[in-house]
Amino acid sequence: MEESISGFKVRGDWGDVVEHGERIALALREVGVDGDAYYEFDEWRPKTHERIDEDVSEKTAAQASVDEGEGERAGESPGDDLQTAGEKLTESYEKVEENDTESARESWGESIEHVARAADSASRKALRKVEDAVYRNVMTQMAPYYFDNELVSANIQEVARAEDGETFVFEVNVNDDELKGEVSEVLDDYESEIDRWHVETEKRTDEVAAAEGVEPPAEEGGPDSTTT
Repeated sequence: MEESISGFKVRGDWGDVVEHGERIALALREVGVDGDAYYEFDEWRPKTHERIDEDVSEKTAAQASVDEGEGERAGESPGDDLQTAGEKLTESYEKVEENDTESARESWGESIEHVARAADSASRKALRKVEDAVYRNVMTQMAPYYFDNELVSANIQEVARAEDGETFVFEVNVNDDELKGEVSEVLDDYESEIDRWHVETEKRTDEVAAAEGVEPPAEEGGPDSTTT
């Protein structure tokens, strides 16, 4: 592993980059990091059973996409909002006929809000489709697969391919300098104290458990596992 101002970097085969991601995830946990930002990175980091051009590409496109708008977060489609807008507009006209100007104004305002929300939701969905297509078909040909949130910035790139396998470069930077120093110390401890890192592997236990009539065991490995 190389450490620089831009982060912690490793160059090697797929197993090397998977191990690098696991070490950093575990180091973050050891220094007390938790919360959504941590779990977003833990989900994105490459896993031993994944492929960079399929799984990592899909996860990168998903985390890079436009966030949901107000309407989407409320579970309303553009059509739902337009229907509500029409209902509010009808209410507004009814209130005008009843000489209830204030209520008419409120219904009219709500109608406009729903129209705007419908347009926003439709625009976001259309943009996501364009983003996804551009990212999958263009960006991954020119740039590394990347991840970025308030906790870490990371990128992974395939830099060589030969008969004996692929070579990747995986770099992760902890955005807070103080926290980065703490993580660096833990990673140094791993280098000096751990003889062999047990890389997490995907375990297919459901089929065996079903055949034997027992519950599948709890998941092992990952940032919460022990390493010797």
